[in-house]
Amino acid sequence: MEGANPVSRAPKVLFSFNSPEEVQGFATGCDGDIGGLSTTHLDLETSSKINESIGRTATGRFWGEMRLGVKPGMEGKIRSGYAGLRNKKRPTLFGNITEDVSMHAYLALRVRVGGDPKTRNSFFANIQTNGPMSSDLWQHRIYFQRHDNSWEDVYLPFENFVRTNSGELSENQIAMARDGIRSIGISILGGNSGISGHYELGIDSIRIVNEEDVIRTSPGEKLPPLEYHNVNQEP
Repeated sequence: MEGANPVSRAPKVLFSFNSPEEVQGFATGCDGDIGGLSTTHLDLETSSKINESIGRTATGRFWGEMRLGVKPGMEGKIRSGYAGLRNKKRPTLFGNITEDVSMHAYLALRVRVGGDPKTRNSFFANIQTNGPMSSDLWQHRIYFQRHDNSWEDVYLPFENFVRTNSGELSENQIAMARDGIRSIGISILGGNSGISGHYELGIDSIRIVNEEDVIRTSPGEKLPPLEYHNVNQEP
C-alpha cells in the first residue's frame, strides 16, 4: 500500500496549473456566492510573453474583483471581501488522497502577482488537515518580492502557519498535523484590511521543499526550471 512507503525528503510538485485538467482539479469560491459582490475566476493564461520565462505554454490565473459591499438585504448577515481556491477531493477506493509533508520544511509557490497594487498584500496560503477539528484552517500570508507581474518562488515555512477557525485566529495555537494534508489553497482577504479592487495571481505550481532545495533569486533574475514531476501525474 502507498501508505507503507517511507516518506521522502525529495522536493515534490503537489499541484501544477499547466493544463485544463489540472486547473479543473481546483474549486473556487467567494462572498459573491452567498450574497456579496466579489467575483472570482480560475483559468489558463496562454500568453507566451507571460509564460516563456519559466518554460511553460500555459499557467493558472486566479483573478476577479474584490468588493466589500453586499447585495440589498444582506447587510449585516454575511462577511464580505474574500475569494479563494483549493484543490478538490481526490477519491480512491481506499478513501481520499492526502499529502504527508512531515519531512519537508516549506510550502513553495511559483507565482506572479498582478492586479491593483493595493490588493497584493492580502493573499494567503491555506491548508486543511486531518486534525481533530475539520473546520480548522492553517494560514500564512504570502509576501511577494516582485511587483512587476513577473514570476517568483515564494517559500512559506510550515512551522509559521497559524491556526484559524471561521475566519478568526484561534486562541489555542497547536502544531499542524502535517502527515495528513487534505487540501491546499490560496485566498485573498480584502475584507480583513478594507481593500477592494481588481486582483490577479498567476500560479504555476505548488510544491514542498527543504532548505537545501531553496533557490533565492533577485528581482529581475530568471527563475531556474523545475526538474521534478508532479506527484499526481505519471512521470
